[in-house]
Amino acid sequence: MDPKSAADPKSAAEELPALYRALLDRIAQIDAAGQRSVGYGIRAEATRIYSRAWDDRARRGLEELLRQAADKEAVRRDPVRGTSRRSAPVA
Repeated sequence: MDPKSAADPKSAAEELPALYRALLDRIAQIDAAGQRSVGYGIRAEATRIYSRAWDDRARRGLEELLRQAADKEAVRRDPVRGTSRRSAPVA
């Protein structure tokens, strides 16, 4: 085994598919919580990033988007019951 390859982190091209898949999984959770417009926005941005050059900039973009998506999904979940919060209809 080449010692240099063992010390090198994965390239962006190796990591992007897994990051994109993780984002799609998170988007599915957001959609299931009833936040489809939020999920749509995240999906559109993820697709834009993933469709371009597979470089470190794209990796950082998908990582940041995944963090933001995790925060959005967490905010919309009830911490006690794990269900989505829905506001009362406005009369």
